[in-house]
Amino acid sequence: MAAAAVIRRVQLVVLVLVVAGAAEGAETTTPTTHIKVYWHDVVSGADPTAVQVAKAATKGYFGVAMVIDDPLTEGPDINSSAPVGRAQGTYISAGKDKVALLMNMNFVFQSGSYNGSPVAIMGRNEVFSAVREMAIVGGTGVFRWAQGYAQARTHTLDMKTGDATVEYNLYIKH
Repeated sequence: MAAAAVIRRVQLVVLVLVVAGAAEGAETTTPTTHIKVYWHDVVSGADPTAVQVAKAATKGYFGVAMVIDDPLTEGPDINSSAPVGRAQGTYISAGKDKVALLMNMNFVFQSGSYNGSPVAIMGRNEVFSAVREMAIVGGTGVFRWAQGYAQARTHTLDMKTGDATVEYNLYIKH
């Protein structure tokens, strides 16, 4: 009886090691996709793509909440670059001492092989830093079970209008 119990325990340990090894091996074969897009945040003019929906009773931008439906394009020129999708969500000015936004948005791809497959991005965006990194926290369609990160670099920022074009590099495991 004791020998049978020892054999069962050894079998259980081997099974656990095999399953753990298979899970670790699956992780290394997860594809990583790199996508570069340009995000166009238009707050000015007659047809803005970002609108203020709340403002706290504070000085400056702290406490401002914006809702966005920003175009995503292949290149930096919104007028001549091919559209690839929309960035839909919110950003909130959450920094008291620096312009730092809490970004919560979906990049909804509307063309090519990613058509209909959004990725969810969330994180801190310290606007005047050269490179900002945010988490990719999920996705659907082609990007089901997505995880990864997004790097943002300001391409242009019009200080008079507030309009901005930002280069986003997405690194997505899915």
